[in-house]
Amino acid sequence: MSRSDRMFEIIQILRSAPGAMTSVELSARLEVHQRTVYRDIAALQAMRVPIEGEAGIGYILRSDYSLPPLTFEAGEIDAILTGLALVGRTGDGELVSAAARARDRIAAGLAGNLKTLVMDPIVAASAWHEIPPGCFDPAMLRAAIREERMLEITYRDELGNETVRRILPLMLAYFVGAVVLAAWCDLRQDIRHFRLDRIWTLDVLPERRQGAGHRLRKLLPDIQ
Repeated sequence: MSRSDRMFEIIQILRSAPGAMTSVELSARLEVHQRTVYRDIAALQAMRVPIEGEAGIGYILRSDYSLPPLTFEAGEIDAILTGLALVGRTGDGELVSAAARARDRIAAGLAGNLKTLVMDPIVAASAWHEIPPGCFDPAMLRAAIREERMLEITYRDELGNETVRRILPLMLAYFVGAVVLAAWCDLRQDIRHFRLDRIWTLDVLPERRQGAGHRLRKLLPDIQ
């Protein structure tokens, strides 16, 4: 989570808290050190966000503070909620948790009837899927994609043939029966696709290829 996202999350947590929250509680919610919470709150206070309190006592956001409300049409809210519900079909625990946080954040930014549409949805989706489990957390791959960091993987194809590849990960595609990683493969000098359940080892390398990810993603075909 970036610092700006974390600071926004602090505002959201304090807005919904029934009373003052300590730095211990905030650090547990954000999964960061207490010193990070102190620095973020000090930065928010410097930006005139009306957070009152201090270390050892707790923090509270004045009730008269509000963020600009979000505006969506009812159909747009239904589309957002459907997309968030379908995240359950990825089998990715981090994405499911992130979707729930996103839903709550959207609801907090809405007013009146629109907020009710989020909290009392008329759309739903089953979390059922046939995606086989992989050997590692997909969050590692998403971080490597964002950072344009090279990976070394051991990959086994459908016949069991094993190869070691150095790849630049580009995109994760979620299908009904598998999650597929699109990547630039140094061995083949071309874009290749790897099923996550066939990647047996994965090492994140220090090498980064900044700018290459954005350029190569333009070459990927649309997902059908």
